[in-house]
Amino acid sequence: MVIPISSIELRAHPETPRTAAPAVARPARPSGRVLLRACRPRQWAKNVLLVAAPAAGGVLGDGSVALRVVLAIASFCMLSSATYLLNDVRDREQDRLHPRKQRRPIASGALSVRAALVMALALALAGLGLAAAIRLEFAAVGAGYLLLTAVYSVWLRHVVLLDILAIAGAFVIRAAAGGVATSVPLSRWFLVVTSCGALFIVAGKRHAELFGADGDPSTRTTLRLYSEGALRLIMASAVGGMLVAYAIWAFRRPERGPWYEATIVPVLLWLGRYWQLVARGAGEAPEELILRDPPLLAISLLWTALFIGGIYVGR
Repeated sequence: MVIPISSIELRAHPETPRTAAPAVARPARPSGRVLLRACRPRQWAKNVLLVAAPAAGGVLGDGSVALRVVLAIASFCMLSSATYLLNDVRDREQDRLHPRKQRRPIASGALSVRAALVMALALALAGLGLAAAIRLEFAAVGAGYLLLTAVYSVWLRHVVLLDILAIAGAFVIRAAAGGVATSVPLSRWFLVVTSCGALFIVAGKRHAELFGADGDPSTRTTLRLYSEGALRLIMASAVGGMLVAYAIWAFRRPERGPWYEATIVPVLLWLGRYWQLVARGAGEAPEELILRDPPLLAISLLWTALFIGGIYVGR
């Protein structure tokens, strides 16, 4: 099947000339609230993915493991905030032209570039230090996360398809990091499911940025190279791969009774609901969409209950 779109072309594109952004007043000393907003605490919800591997391994009941998971999440919150600060420094001129992103502290001038860079460095060092205290291998994963996000910010974000794969890779690193921090082996099915799920979410995010109500593709040259058909094809392929891998994993755990098999139903419902919301133009902020949509939240809770049943009851 040939897709007659230019979005599959793997090549870098320089930013197009833009009109001058409005002048921004020199910021005063930033308040704690401004610093916290610049760290994007709403996006810390993504780091809950570190719970996935130890939860699937059924080891969260161990107090020492639970403590390592909490500390690992705290470490990745610091590392991810460091990357957000660097990204916002680099994108400040573009963000000032965006209807929503112009309110970010760096773009609005509430936080200076120098203060943002100093805080990013401090958070990166603190996050890596905490990661090393948990486990040296976990610190290596954290460093890999920082490297991937830095390369994305500088180069990969301007290359079609690679920008999606890079963001999806950051999600997969989070999921794998939880296993590394707690010494839980990662199965191939776990990695396939998380990889396909991340690809689905990121393609939906790109779809919302292009075709959503608040989308503004004019501020990102790469976005204009994607078509709706290409993004939906990526989403469909990711959903198919995720469902097959998840079903194989669930049915290969007969010792847990019907619990894991039953979780396939909420997975199907969740993916269907999320796709429906993406088709309506939602999905630009996945972490907010999942928490604010009642059906998605209810399905997530149902899956969690069945999954916990498989861990602690189906033995």
